[in-house]
Amino acid sequence: MEETLTYEKAYAELMEITRGIEDESVSVDLLAEKVKRASELISFCQERLRSTEQEVNKIISNMEKGGA
Repeated sequence: MEETLTYEKAYAELMEITRGIEDESVSVDLLAEKVKRASELISFCQERLRSTEQEVNKIISNMEKGGA
């Protein structure tokens, strides 16, 4: 059973990959794989942020229209 990816989990994994690259603990053989995964995680996080922003703006707009 695959665990659902959340923003927090994606961000944590991205930070782990970044630390590995920065401290040179990622082998050259795995570097391309890690960079590819980092790219996927960045895209996921950006989409979650855009989605959340749209949802929040919609809620605020509805509150302003309703006078609440």
